[in-house]
Amino acid sequence: MHHTLARARRTLAAAGVLAACAIVPAAHLSTAAPHGTAAQATRAAAGGCDVLAPGASAAAEAAVRAACSQLGVWYTWGGGHGPQPGATYGQVDPTDPASDHDPERRGFDCSGLVRYAYAQATGQDILAGTANSQYHSSHVTARFDAGQGTGPLLPGDLMAWGGADSIHHIAVYLGAGKMVEARQSGTHVMVSDVRLGGDYNGAVRIGGSPGQEGNFSTWGTDVWTHTQPSTTSARVNKFAGPTRVKIACQKHAQLVEADGYRNDAWSYLPDYRAWITNIYIQGPAWLDGVPTCA
Repeated sequence: MHHTLARARRTLAAAGVLAACAIVPAAHLSTAAPHGTAAQATRAAAGGCDVLAPGASAAAEAAVRAACSQLGVWYTWGGGHGPQPGATYGQVDPTDPASDHDPERRGFDCSGLVRYAYAQATGQDILAGTANSQYHSSHVTARFDAGQGTGPLLPGDLMAWGGADSIHHIAVYLGAGKMVEARQSGTHVMVSDVRLGGDYNGAVRIGGSPGQEGNFSTWGTDVWTHTQPSTTSARVNKFAGPTRVKIACQKHAQLVEADGYRNDAWSYLPDYRAWITNIYIQGPAWLDGVPTCA
């Protein structure tokens, strides 16, 4: 059934509705010289997925960590392009036999991973769309051509491959000559050496700050939201680190004990259509100025 539905959608895929990430041949691989602190270089050499150089904005660093939190998740063609940022089941890429099982795999394609990373970092879905649309996004604040290599790049910058108006692959730069990417069917989200050969086009820097339109901030790492004000309800999304969020209302519901706190107040996040315990919202146990949910 999955295969039949996937093949029925090929017309949409060909029209560019889905973000496809083409395979970059091994012959085009090229590794840039590492830079950054000795500790960062050590983590890079060990294959770690982390912010591996200084100088990036808080949002860019949060995006790196959000992408790294998905390490090991399946690549799946068209994955990550649902109504909300996050892993989804993919589709069959008619040009890639390795994608036959993508409709059975929940994961990301290249732009789906980038979308998720920056949504988690900023609290807004600012990079929905294909790799090409992300490369040309209005949120781009700086561009770097291929000839500049990795010299001017900072963690969180987006490296891209393809023509000027036909970008087909995109990845998140970590620093120290490394990047995290959802590369191709049959593989998982991975850390790779940067590739400066072939049709590498250059990189872009995304502007914005964590939750630039939010009115409150979360705290902690790997904090989950839920479909209902209860930890036993389904999980919706995970905040990899502190994130600015909008809160519509709050209510008393399940009593939660976590990280030395005890609270029965929950807040509703309209941008995520999800609930979060007030334990992980900075402020008093019952938030000032937030109405009670009906």
